Amino acid sequence: MTPSTTPPTSTVHSRWNRQLPSSMPSHRYRSAHERVDIPLTEREWPSRTLSAAPLWVPVDLRDGNQALAEPMDPARKRRFFELMVTMGYKEIEVGYPSASQTDFDFVRLIAETDLAPDDVTIVVFTPARRELIERTVESIRGIRNPVVIHMYTATAPMWRDTVLGKNCDELTELILQGGRDVLEFAGHLPGVRFEFSPEVFNLTEPDYVLDICNRITELWGATPERPVILNLPATVEIATPNVYADQIEYMHKNLARRDSVILSVHPHNDRGTGIACAELAVLAGAQRVEGCIFGNGERTGNVDIATLALNLHAQGIDPMIDFSDIDAIRRTVEHCTRLPINERHPYVGDLVYTAFSGTHQDAIKKGFAEHAQRSIDLGIAEEALEWKVPYLPIDPADVGRSYDAVIRVNSQSGKGGIAYLLHAEHGIELPRRLQIDFARHVQKHSDETGQEVTAAALLNIFRTVYIDGEIEPTVTLESWEHELRDDAESTRLVLGVSGSSSHHEERGCGPIEALTHALRRVGRPVEILGLHQQSLDDGNAAKALTLLEYRAGAGVGWSAGISGSVMESSLRAVLRAAG
Repeated sequence: MTPSTTPPTSTVHSRWNRQLPSSMPSHRYRSAHERVDIPLTEREWPSRTLSAAPLWVPVDLRDGNQALAEPMDPARKRRFFELMVTMGYKEIEVGYPSASQTDFDFVRLIAETDLAPDDVTIVVFTPARRELIERTVESIRGIRNPVVIHMYTATAPMWRDTVLGKNCDELTELILQGGRDVLEFAGHLPGVRFEFSPEVFNLTEPDYVLDICNRITELWGATPERPVILNLPATVEIATPNVYADQIEYMHKNLARRDSVILSVHPHNDRGTGIACAELAVLAGAQRVEGCIFGNGERTGNVDIATLALNLHAQGIDPMIDFSDIDAIRRTVEHCTRLPINERHPYVGDLVYTAFSGTHQDAIKKGFAEHAQRSIDLGIAEEALEWKVPYLPIDPADVGRSYDAVIRVNSQSGKGGIAYLLHAEHGIELPRRLQIDFARHVQKHSDETGQEVTAAALLNIFRTVYIDGEIEPTVTLESWEHELRDDAESTRLVLGVSGSSSHHEERGCGPIEALTHALRRVGRPVEILGLHQQSLDDGNAAKALTLLEYRAGAGVGWSAGISGSVMESSLRAVLRAAG
């Protein structure tokens, strides 16, 4: 019997998968596998796990800057650079000094001032053209910082044929001549190392790009003491991330002088999988990642190195970069780039730690409660405990976020989220049955308005429904007095009923029971089913809140009372129940 095989999902047209062909002209495009044949028969990256942060190299001041409608002026470039230094980046690409006077002047600013700490490596970018290499080297003269001169040339067939008009041999000679020019102008400079990018590496024939990289490391005399950076960009993302990982692993395994090479990657995000490409590339042997903080860049952007770093943090790996005040970082990046950051952007967006869904809110609320209880049981501070809260991959406090906006209420929210927000913002802790009752009122309000319900609005709804009422009460408590003598107690009350006063004295019971007896006598019977008391705020100014579950007539309901006195708050709750 021959084993059966299942065709790919895209060719299965069962009664449950009746997808009709679209009018999209997909036939005009070729699969990446047809364009790049990777001679890798065994791959190791799928069985590896990330265990340490790579070297991060932000390119916001060069690659990100050239993608802006309004490139950064000197003040913005300086502010962005200072931010990256403060965050802990040790290698920063600062510009393309042969392309603009602004970039040239900024590199000179670094050379002539103490703007860059001594341990920060400065990267400058240049094409493989003699006059531009010379101009680039001129920009770094006198700089005391370590410097990387980053030379690039496009190597993919479409770029060779259409853009450069050169065959493989001619392009190889162009690149090597650029390498010789770099050596002529900068080979003697102390503290200067070299980087080469075969642009559009991911669309270049593997053996051709391998040969070029080996020739350039030989030309530049790569050694473990003075390694050459080989940066392999996915300049235009054209395949699934596993294909890029295969390409990186092929280079990693086959490069000559591998111990003298720092293998770097520079993924773009055209397919929306730049993050995955970078993570798999590191598994495949990459040691260095170029990208932009929050992913700015041409077209759909460079890989987002903030997300990459915080992905490591969420796996228990130190990202080696400080994101403890992510909102301050965001404000600076938005100011410098004049680009807003989406509210759903990983880790930094306004809503990424926020739950509106009722099921999510309930799980988060229970997770917070369990986390706090574990802290008490183990005698360990909450921030020192392993983080285990559903739907929150990291503790928002790690990046400087408070818990105020973790749960927000709209028409999709449930009782757990409503209860959490009321407790977090106003200190009101609702019993479960009251959570269910209150959620009905909040849902009605949200459906009627179609808007998010803020914490202030929740409190107003709570007061209207359970404390103040929507109509004037028919029974009021004009006065009350409780007396305890020789273990005998009595309570005197004066009720206001329909405009007249009704006097009552009850012996052998406390004020609450006395009030229920008096209400029964005036035709407003209230049966107390449950009474919950709590303190709001701390200190001498604390107020007492009583939450009362009652039966009146044929119905069961809830009421509340609030006062500086526990007894007064309870009496007010009973009166509210009587209507």
